[in-house]
Amino acid sequence: MTHRTIKAWVSGRVQGVSYREHVRRHAERWGITGHAINLEDGRVEVMAHGEAIAIAELIDQLWDGSPAADVTDVTVEDATFAAPASFTTG
Repeated sequence: MTHRTIKAWVSGRVQGVSYREHVRRHAERWGITGHAINLEDGRVEVMAHGEAIAIAELIDQLWDGSPAADVTDVTVEDATFAAPASFTTG
């Protein structure tokens, strides 16, 4: 199993539209740990660690978002961080 850790920034209408909860549900389904948090500039930051295939699935979901979201950009980079035991939102 190959694992991957990413940091992503999601732009568009992604705050106040259940976007972080949408990401958390998908992350938990695929066994991904990390977080999705609102940033002051209106974006959502996603840190995620898991199997590479699961991370690829999550990146696709970052573009889809929740039904009320309107994602205009997703920037992803490989990252290194101490992965928590679960996926949280904040």
